[in-house]
Amino acid sequence: MLDRLGGSLLTPDDARWPGRLVDLGAEEPFALWVRGDPDLAALVERSVAVVGARASSAYGDQVASGVAAGLADRGFTVVSGGAYGIDAAAHRGALAGGAPTVAVLAGGVDRFYPPGNAELLRRLADGGGAVVSEVPPGSAPFRQRFLARNRIIAAASCATVVVEAAWRSGALSTARHATRLLRPLGAVPGPVTSGTSTGCHVLLRDGAAVCVTDAAEVAELAGPYGTGAVAGPADAEGGHGDPRASGSPAAGTTPRAGRPEEVDALDERARRVWDALPARSSAALDALIRTAGLSIAETLAGLGDLELHGLAAQDGGRWHRGTRRTGRRG
Repeated sequence: MLDRLGGSLLTPDDARWPGRLVDLGAEEPFALWVRGDPDLAALVERSVAVVGARASSAYGDQVASGVAAGLADRGFTVVSGGAYGIDAAAHRGALAGGAPTVAVLAGGVDRFYPPGNAELLRRLADGGGAVVSEVPPGSAPFRQRFLARNRIIAAASCATVVVEAAWRSGALSTARHATRLLRPLGAVPGPVTSGTSTGCHVLLRDGAAVCVTDAAEVAELAGPYGTGAVAGPADAEGGHGDPRASGSPAAGTTPRAGRPEEVDALDERARRVWDALPARSSAALDALIRTAGLSIAETLAGLGDLELHGLAAQDGGRWHRGTRRTGRRG
């Protein structure tokens, strides 16, 4: 059936497998069925998940579409769930911006759901990106599969942004996965009288998410990927290389090109702060906090570890990468 649909089956040992999914540990999918571009590793290498309420408002749809189009202009792939509301607005915004977009479905890739988005999902499968599922063709979507696919959306992306979410929105499940995986998390504020923004306000109030209002701020949230500063192994060789070695800013599972071995020997917190530091300039503490997605205390502790190892230094209240042990600048 998959051959008839022009689809592909990927497994973790495939070079096209998204390397960040390894961060899920025992929850990493055993396989992914794909319609569209089968090279998911390349598609999501520089990506942001844009998710939110199904029963979205006109305000939410406009923001989601605008953010997605702005991310497309900056070379990002937009990842979402193909649902009504914010998901659909994000996919359409990315397509309008001329960039690929990926929809992770709760059912099989042969059953476009919801039916009202079938034409949109077909555009993705026919060249606008990819439609992906961890369950085989013929599988029907149901509640637990919707919740399960959220972990893939969060894990595959460099960062996650919640545009609108009610108090018990499924988008908050994606946000929780992003937090657990140490992915940067952003939330768009809405009117205090709007029930569709209640979940976003909870994320902001609890300090789980950074406030973002446009594509530029979302790109900043994505950290080094927002500036294109991080070069994976593929960039050095002119190919895709091993997707598991490219990782995400939060993964830290293998050394990355452009990062000294001393950093990879440090804890996760210090590695995230290092990745947030600009490669050739300096940054204020508040900018590092937003980019790393850490608290003030965690960011300061990470900077302290880096400074102790000669990997970061402060100058006039701004932080920059310090001299490595090799004597070169970071």
